Amino acid sequence: MTSKDIDDPKNKRLCYHCINEQYLHAEVKRNGKRSKCSFCGRNARSYTIQEMAERIENAFDQHYRQTSDQPDFWQQYLIYDKESYYEWEQDGEPVVSAISNAALITEEAAKDIQAILEAKHFDLEAAKLREEYEFSSTSYYEEKEPSDEAWQGEWSNFENSLKAEVRFFSRSMSKHLESIFSSIDIMSTTDGRPVVIYAGPKANLKTLFRARVFQSDEKLTESLCRPDLHIGPPPAVLAIAGRMNAHGISVFYGSNDQRVAIAEVRPPVGSKVVVGRFDLLRQLRLLDLTALSSVMEKGSIFDSGWAYRLERASFLRSLSLRLTQPVMPDHEAFEYLSTQVIADFLANENDPKVDGIIFPTVQAAGDGLNIVLFHKSSRVELMTITKGTKIEAKLGRFNEEGWKPGYSVTEIIPSEKPSVKERSLVQLPEFPRFGNEQKRPIDKDLRDVTLRIDTDSIQVHIVRSVQYQYESHEVRRHQSEENGYNKDKMFGDVSL
Repeated sequence: MTSKDIDDPKNKRLCYHCINEQYLHAEVKRNGKRSKCSFCGRNARSYTIQEMAERIENAFDQHYRQTSDQPDFWQQYLIYDKESYYEWEQDGEPVVSAISNAALITEEAAKDIQAILEAKHFDLEAAKLREEYEFSSTSYYEEKEPSDEAWQGEWSNFENSLKAEVRFFSRSMSKHLESIFSSIDIMSTTDGRPVVIYAGPKANLKTLFRARVFQSDEKLTESLCRPDLHIGPPPAVLAIAGRMNAHGISVFYGSNDQRVAIAEVRPPVGSKVVVGRFDLLRQLRLLDLTALSSVMEKGSIFDSGWAYRLERASFLRSLSLRLTQPVMPDHEAFEYLSTQVIADFLANENDPKVDGIIFPTVQAAGDGLNIVLFHKSSRVELMTITKGTKIEAKLGRFNEEGWKPGYSVTEIIPSEKPSVKERSLVQLPEFPRFGNEQKRPIDKDLRDVTLRIDTDSIQVHIVRSVQYQYESHEVRRHQSEENGYNKDKMFGDVSL
C-alpha cells in the first residue's frame, strides 16, 4: 500500500476476489480494471473504493433506510414505565456493518467506503447539534420493504379510466398492463411454485367440471340430449358478461371440483343443476392467481432493476386479491371492467400469451379452484352422431308414491346403417331470428378443439336447500341528551 493510498482512501482498489456478493462480484470481474488490490494484494480486476462507494450509495438509496437515533412515542412510554423492563436499542445495524454485510466485504474496506460517503453527505448543522446524517459514523441502517404505492396509484387511474372515460383499449392501458404482466411466466412464489402452469393431458390438471342451472324441464331435456352444445360455453349471442369476459364473448368457466362448480352457478332452491366433466385435449398455459398472491423476485441490491421488480411483485400480490374479491350483483357492470380487460390482454396481447386463469372460489368453503378458459381455448369437441339418429331423454317416471326422478338418454339409430359418406355431425345451432330477419349462418369455427365432454360423467343435482356461512354482529342502540351527556341506555323493544 502506498502513502498515497493511506492519505486518500478513494485511490484504494478492491478486487472481485474480495467481494463475495454474487452480483457485484461478477460485475467487478467483468468490468473492473486490472490492478493490484489494496486489501489482498492480488493483481486482478478491481474497482476503486470511490467506485465502490457510488455502488453502495445507489444500492442503499433503493433498498435501505437510515433509522432514527431517538425512540418513538410508544418506545418512550415504555422507557419511562416503572413497571416495564424495556430497554431501547436503535433499529438496524451500524453503518459499517451494514455496508460490509450488503456487499460481503471486509470491515476494513467497508470503513473506507463509509468514510468517503460520510464526507460526501457531511452536514455541518447536524454535526453541531450532534445529530446523525447520511452515512455518519454513528448512523444505523436497515433494509426497507418495497413499496407498491406508485403501482397502486397507476392501477386506480386505470380502473377510473375504464369506468368513467373510455371502454375500449388504449395505448396507455396496454402499456400499463404490459408493465404488470410481461415475463410473468418466469416468476415464481416463495415456495417455488410457478405463476404460469400447464394444464392438459400430461399435466396434473387434466379435467374440468362445468355446471349449468335449469328451471324448466324442456331446456334440461335439451341439455341431456346434447351436453356438448348446452353444458359447454354458450354461443356468442347468448354469452352474458362475467368476471373474465365481456358481453358477447364466450368463454369456459369451470372448476376443479364438482362441488365448487355447483356453488359457483348459485342455483336457487328447486332448480336442477347439470354437471359434466370435460377432458382437456391439448396443452394449455394458465395464469395461477393463487400463486400470484405469494410471488417473489430474487435478485441483488446492486442490480439497478431489482427494486422495480420487487415493487411490481408487491403489487402483484395485492392484485391477486383485487381480481378475486367478491363483487355484489348490483356492481358487476363496473367492477368487472378491469378483470375483463385484463383477460383480453392476457389472451391476445401479452408476452407470453396465456389460455386462461385459475382463481380461488369465493362461493364454496375449502380450497376449490375456478378455471376460466379464454375464447380461443374454449371450443368443445362436438359429439359424433350418425345421420338420422333420434335422441330422447327421460327425466323420471310415476309410481305408486308419485313422481320419481330418474334420468336417462337414448340414441335411436336408423336400422339401415348409412355409408361413411352419409355420416355427419348433427346440425349446429343457428342464431335466433328477430322478427322477419333471415337466419344468419354461423361462421366456421377455426379455433383448435380444446375440450371433450365425458357423457358418462353427467349428473343432475336437484337443489333442496342452500347453506350460508356468515358472521353475526349485534347492533347496539343508545340515547344521549342534546348537551352530549350519554345515558348509554341499552334497550330492546321500542314503542314509537
